[in-house]
Amino acid sequence: MLELLNDKKYLEIRKIIEEMNVVDLAEFIQEIEDNPKVVILFRLLPKRQAAEVFAYLDGEIREKIVNGISDKELYEILDELFLDDAVDFIEEMPASIVKRVINTTDEETRRQINQILMFPDESAGCLMTIEYADLHSGISVEEAIKKVRKISPERESIETLFITDHERHLVGTLNIRDLLAAKDSTMVGEIMDANVISVHTHENQAEVADKFKKYDFFMMPVVDNEDRLVGMITIDDIIDVIEEETTEDIYKMAAMQPIEDSYMETSVLTLARKRFTWLAILMISATFTGLIIEKFQSALAVNVLLATFIPMLMDTSGNAGSQSAVSVIRATVLDEIAFKDTFKVIWKEFRISIVTGLGVALLNFIRVYLMYKDLQIASVVSITLIFSVVAAKIVGSTLPLIATKLKLDPAIMASPMITTIVDAVALLVYFNIAALILPGI
Repeated sequence: MLELLNDKKYLEIRKIIEEMNVVDLAEFIQEIEDNPKVVILFRLLPKRQAAEVFAYLDGEIREKIVNGISDKELYEILDELFLDDAVDFIEEMPASIVKRVINTTDEETRRQINQILMFPDESAGCLMTIEYADLHSGISVEEAIKKVRKISPERESIETLFITDHERHLVGTLNIRDLLAAKDSTMVGEIMDANVISVHTHENQAEVADKFKKYDFFMMPVVDNEDRLVGMITIDDIIDVIEEETTEDIYKMAAMQPIEDSYMETSVLTLARKRFTWLAILMISATFTGLIIEKFQSALAVNVLLATFIPMLMDTSGNAGSQSAVSVIRATVLDEIAFKDTFKVIWKEFRISIVTGLGVALLNFIRVYLMYKDLQIASVVSITLIFSVVAAKIVGSTLPLIATKLKLDPAIMASPMITTIVDAVALLVYFNIAALILPGI
């Protein structure tokens, strides 16, 4: 393709790209580093295909294309884009591009875009499209099929039809297959499914995603406070939401603030700023660990060998706490457990900690004794491991549940935070057990 572009064999290129899958074509365009070639290739696309490819491109490539095409070409792309894709495009563009886009669109499209942009971020209203297929419950199947044929080119999906009454209240849904299978004289209200599952415009996107998962839907109607149909959400948008939520949780679990753009598009200063806050907090909180070691300096002076095992004890207890925290956070996100299950979770993690704690303690006892031939040191370290693992798993399983009760994201209680707390606990247990068993401490 690049060779054909260099040779300016545009007719051959057009024949190739017309047969390509739009997702593959978008991926190919994003790999081209030469900006003029990106614009040339995009201009070779047929109007409808260009809009479909545009919807799959990243923000940086979209901006390059918009800067390289005329207002007429931009209008044709926006005219072919589904409204929710157009809104997504506008939200990620700089102000100069947004102004040009708004000026390019017609008045009706501009009104519809502004309507969606008015909804709060991460709400169902912000995610929905108004290009749904709706029917009145009082018409016949024959009339309904004629209407579907007429409106289908302008709708994002017609797999599920939404049924409304005279006041546009959502009263049912109808699968297109059931509509085609029914007799022409049958009324739509007789064959629709009146058990409607919908979401409200101000409902959080994460809650909408949970409903999609619970009911295995491919699309879902959006209603206002008076249950009037105002839009629909499709599964492709929900997949994006799930990806965003998962990515956000991963960042929080690694003690970083989430970034809005891709890693490569985000500047070094922005990435540093996103990481610095939690890094500073954890560094300051680790001061407690240093204070504990300072307090027990005399014990370390009596038996220097004790210092050898501090990193291992801190790492093991931190890892044990992280295991529990991640398990509980994931179960919380999947709605498998809630705050009311706290004592059940603690009891379960306590039993797990006893088994795992005894296992690593036994393994460590053999290792330390074979290496140092010191029964007392081996006992101190192994007993500490048991108590540390138990404490770590209880702390690791409890903090995320407390976070959910306080309406906080449980992901902030993940590995780094748990490790900082558990390190201090492990050291306190370690030195106190050493004082009980070892002479002179």
